[in-house]
Amino acid sequence: MTDGAHASRKVLASNRKAFRDYFVEDRLEAGLELLGTEVKSLRAGDVNLTGAFIRVVNGEVHVFGMNIKPYAFGNQFNHEADRHRRLLLHRREIGKLKIQQEQKGFTLIPLSVYFRRGLAKLELGVCRGKQQSDKRETLKKKTADREMERALRHRR
Repeated sequence: MTDGAHASRKVLASNRKAFRDYFVEDRLEAGLELLGTEVKSLRAGDVNLTGAFIRVVNGEVHVFGMNIKPYAFGNQFNHEADRHRRLLLHRREIGKLKIQQEQKGFTLIPLSVYFRRGLAKLELGVCRGKQQSDKRETLKKKTADREMERALRHRR
Protein backbone atom coordinates (compact mmCIF):
# COMPACT_ATOMS: atom_id res chain seq x y z
CA MET A 1 0.00 0.00 0.00
CA THR A 2 1.11 3.51 -0.62
CA ASP A 3 1.29 6.21 2.01
CA GLY A 4 -1.76 7.89 0.49
CA ALA A 5 -3.82 4.78 1.19
CA HIS A 6 -2.92 4.88 4.87
CA ALA A 7 -3.79 8.56 5.15
CA SER A 8 -7.48 8.03 4.35
CA ARG A 9 -7.92 4.91 6.50
CA LYS A 10 -10.12 4.95 9.58
CA VAL A 11 -9.21 1.72 11.39
CA LEU A 12 -12.21 0.31 13.26
CA ALA A 13 -10.69 -2.87 14.68
CA SER A 14 -7.40 -4.69 14.50
CA ASN A 15 -6.54 -8.25 15.38
CA ARG A 16 -3.51 -7.79 17.65
CA LYS A 17 -3.68 -11.43 18.73
CA ALA A 18 -2.90 -12.44 15.14
CA PHE A 19 0.47 -10.69 15.30
CA ARG A 20 1.27 -12.47 18.55
CA ASP A 21 0.29 -15.96 17.36
CA TYR A 22 1.32 -15.82 13.68
CA PHE A 23 4.07 -14.66 11.33
CA VAL A 24 2.38 -12.51 8.68
CA GLU A 25 3.93 -13.53 5.35
CA ASP A 26 1.73 -11.51 2.98
CA ARG A 27 -1.03 -8.89 3.26
CA LEU A 28 -3.97 -8.20 0.98
CA GLU A 29 -6.87 -5.72 1.01
CA ALA A 30 -10.39 -6.96 0.29
CA GLY A 31 -13.80 -5.33 0.19
CA LEU A 32 -16.56 -6.56 2.50
CA GLU A 33 -20.06 -7.47 1.33
CA LEU A 34 -22.25 -6.06 4.10
CA LEU A 35 -25.89 -5.35 4.89
CA GLY A 36 -27.05 -1.82 5.72
CA THR A 37 -27.28 -2.33 9.47
CA GLU A 38 -23.80 -3.92 9.45
CA VAL A 39 -22.34 -0.77 7.90
CA LYS A 40 -23.99 1.38 10.57
CA SER A 41 -22.63 -0.88 13.34
CA LEU A 42 -19.17 -0.72 11.75
CA ARG A 43 -19.31 3.07 11.71
CA ALA A 44 -20.12 2.93 15.43
CA GLY A 45 -17.04 0.69 15.94
CA ASP A 46 -18.99 -2.38 17.09
CA VAL A 47 -16.79 -5.06 15.49
CA ASN A 48 -14.59 -7.80 16.95
CA LEU A 49 -12.02 -9.81 14.96
CA THR A 50 -10.82 -12.10 17.77
CA GLY A 51 -11.07 -15.71 16.64
CA ALA A 52 -11.99 -14.82 13.06
CA PHE A 53 -10.55 -16.74 10.11
CA ILE A 54 -10.89 -16.79 6.33
CA ARG A 55 -11.61 -19.70 3.99
CA VAL A 56 -11.92 -20.08 0.22
CA VAL A 57 -15.20 -21.93 -0.42
CA ASN A 58 -16.50 -22.73 -3.92
CA GLY A 59 -14.39 -20.03 -5.56
CA GLU A 60 -15.51 -17.37 -3.05
CA VAL A 61 -13.64 -16.03 -0.04
CA HIS A 62 -15.58 -15.83 3.24
CA VAL A 63 -14.65 -14.54 6.68
CA PHE A 64 -15.99 -16.63 9.58
CA GLY A 65 -16.21 -15.61 13.23
CA MET A 66 -16.09 -11.86 12.65
CA ASN A 67 -18.60 -10.43 15.11
CA ILE A 68 -20.44 -7.24 14.15
CA LYS A 69 -22.89 -6.32 16.91
CA PRO A 70 -26.51 -5.78 15.84
CA TYR A 71 -27.32 -2.14 15.17
CA ALA A 72 -29.11 -0.53 18.13
CA PHE A 73 -31.87 1.00 15.97
CA GLY A 74 -32.10 -1.81 13.42
CA ASN A 75 -35.52 -3.23 14.47
CA GLN A 76 -36.74 -6.21 12.41
CA PHE A 77 -34.22 -5.62 9.60
CA ASN A 78 -31.20 -6.16 11.83
CA HIS A 79 -28.45 -8.61 10.87
CA GLU A 80 -27.06 -11.72 12.60
CA ALA A 81 -23.94 -10.85 14.59
CA ASP A 82 -21.92 -13.97 13.70
CA ARG A 83 -22.88 -14.68 10.09
CA HIS A 84 -20.11 -15.36 7.59
CA ARG A 85 -19.44 -12.53 5.18
CA ARG A 86 -18.16 -12.65 1.62
CA LEU A 87 -14.97 -10.82 0.70
CA LEU A 88 -14.75 -9.01 -2.62
CA LEU A 89 -11.59 -9.96 -4.53
CA HIS A 90 -10.51 -10.46 -8.13
CA ARG A 91 -10.54 -14.02 -9.48
CA ARG A 92 -6.74 -14.23 -9.76
CA GLU A 93 -6.37 -13.06 -6.14
CA ILE A 94 -8.82 -15.74 -5.01
CA GLY A 95 -6.82 -18.38 -6.91
CA LYS A 96 -3.59 -17.21 -5.30
CA LEU A 97 -5.17 -17.28 -1.82
CA LYS A 98 -6.57 -20.77 -2.42
CA ILE A 99 -3.09 -22.09 -3.29
CA GLN A 100 -1.55 -20.39 -0.25
CA GLN A 101 -4.31 -21.70 2.04
CA GLU A 102 -3.72 -25.27 0.90
CA GLN A 103 0.00 -25.11 1.71
CA LYS A 104 0.87 -26.83 4.96
CA GLY A 105 1.18 -24.46 7.89
CA PHE A 106 -0.46 -21.43 6.27
CA THR A 107 -3.79 -19.88 7.19
CA LEU A 108 -5.72 -16.76 6.24
CA ILE A 109 -6.40 -14.36 9.12
CA PRO A 110 -8.19 -10.98 9.13
CA LEU A 111 -5.77 -8.34 10.46
CA SER A 112 -7.90 -5.19 10.51
CA VAL A 113 -11.21 -3.66 9.41
CA TYR A 114 -11.33 -0.06 8.23
CA PHE A 115 -13.09 2.42 5.99
CA ARG A 116 -11.20 3.72 2.98
CA ARG A 117 -12.87 6.39 0.86
CA GLY A 118 -16.21 5.47 2.46
CA LEU A 119 -15.97 1.74 1.67
CA ALA A 120 -15.53 -1.01 4.26
CA LYS A 121 -12.28 -2.89 3.74
CA LEU A 122 -10.64 -5.84 5.46
CA GLU A 123 -6.90 -6.38 5.52
CA LEU A 124 -6.16 -10.09 5.46
CA GLY A 125 -2.88 -11.80 6.04
CA VAL A 126 -1.42 -15.06 4.82
CA CYS A 127 0.02 -16.28 8.11
CA ARG A 128 2.18 -19.08 9.42
CA GLY A 129 1.69 -20.17 13.03
CA LYS A 130 4.32 -19.38 15.66
CA GLN A 131 5.69 -22.01 17.99
CA GLN A 132 5.90 -21.25 21.71
CA SER A 133 9.66 -20.62 21.41
CA ASP A 134 9.04 -18.11 18.58
CA LYS A 135 6.59 -16.24 20.81
CA ARG A 136 9.23 -16.08 23.55
CA GLU A 137 11.81 -14.73 21.09
CA THR A 138 9.39 -12.03 19.94
CA LEU A 139 8.70 -11.05 23.55
CA LYS A 140 12.44 -10.92 24.37
CA LYS A 141 13.12 -8.73 21.33
CA LYS A 142 10.26 -6.39 22.21
CA THR A 143 11.48 -6.10 25.82
CA ALA A 144 15.06 -5.42 24.71
CA ASP A 145 13.90 -2.71 22.29
CA ARG A 146 11.82 -1.12 25.03
CA GLU A 147 14.79 -1.15 27.45
CA MET A 148 17.08 0.37 24.81
CA GLU A 149 14.54 3.12 24.06
CA ARG A 150 14.19 3.85 27.78
CA ALA A 151 17.98 4.05 28.20
CA LEU A 152 18.29 6.44 25.25
CA ARG A 153 15.50 8.63 26.65
CA HIS A 154 17.24 8.89 30.06
CA ARG A 155 20.57 9.63 28.37
CA ARG A 156 19.16 12.71 26.65
